[in-house]
Amino acid sequence: MLEHGGRLLRAVRQYGIAREDWLDLSSGIAPWPYPIPSIAPEAWARLPETDDGLEDAARHYYGVRHLLPVAGSQAAIQALPLLRPLGRVGVLAPCYAEHPHAWQRAGHQLIELEESQVEAQLDQLDVLVLVNPNNPTGRLVPRERLLAWHARLAERGGWLLVDEAFMDNSPPHSVADCAERPGLIVLRSFGKFFGLAGVRLGCVVAEPSLLRRLDEWLGPWTVSGPTRVLAQACFADHAAHRAQLERCALASQRLAALLQGCGLAPSGGCDLFQYVRSTQAAQLHDFLARRGILVRLFEQPAAVRLGLPATAADEQRLAQALTDYQKETA
Repeated sequence: MLEHGGRLLRAVRQYGIAREDWLDLSSGIAPWPYPIPSIAPEAWARLPETDDGLEDAARHYYGVRHLLPVAGSQAAIQALPLLRPLGRVGVLAPCYAEHPHAWQRAGHQLIELEESQVEAQLDQLDVLVLVNPNNPTGRLVPRERLLAWHARLAERGGWLLVDEAFMDNSPPHSVADCAERPGLIVLRSFGKFFGLAGVRLGCVVAEPSLLRRLDEWLGPWTVSGPTRVLAQACFADHAAHRAQLERCALASQRLAALLQGCGLAPSGGCDLFQYVRSTQAAQLHDFLARRGILVRLFEQPAAVRLGLPATAADEQRLAQALTDYQKETA
């Protein structure tokens, strides 16, 4: 299993700090979960059905005509490499590690690329995979560039797979509205923006024929009945969307300013996290963890990613720890 954020129980065991005493900033998930609606007993007792309104609510929220809800975008990440012949797959690096892992495990030839290398390599690729905004750097590839890349791939029957897990906070940059075009596949994550990662829901936006193939491959009942009820309520709560957008943006700006003030200027980020490259990333990660603050450590390149503190008290706790770190390493 690959390394991911959110491994709080492991940190509890490693550092001997009780779970309730941790400030977990290791995942890029909004720390303000949407309220859970009332869920009727039938949602738990009956098999889920696909004509209950979830697809309509999701299509309206994402502004698309065709999509497939799945049990977290992870389900699609693992299945999509199995739906086309073996070929050359470029992955824009650094990247969410499950993407290259899935394509390589399925037998495809994997080529890790920097953004500046894509133009020269694109015509030799069968598939290009990227996360936009990037995880973990927050880098946004312009929409026009993505559509130009897709057009070149599609001429040869290729795919452009864009994972927009963090796109809810910057929807004008999405290419989901163009995903009816053959060969353009967009993944959207429900849990990050809505702060409800535990429900395990994602959506795949693509041409209908590919969605049917993916649906058949994944099989029936991939999204639970209670999740379908909950997600419909969240997708429809437009006032909450506006509040969450503003709250995330302001918290991310404060976090960036805090890091900058402590000599850890962010190298990237988005409205759900900040990213700091540093040769001392492992030292910083351990320093914070010994004070009950968990952040996400990356080895290649050496960096940490910090999610948003939920409260002023959490921000102050992080600020104090970073100030102490600055003094200790000065």
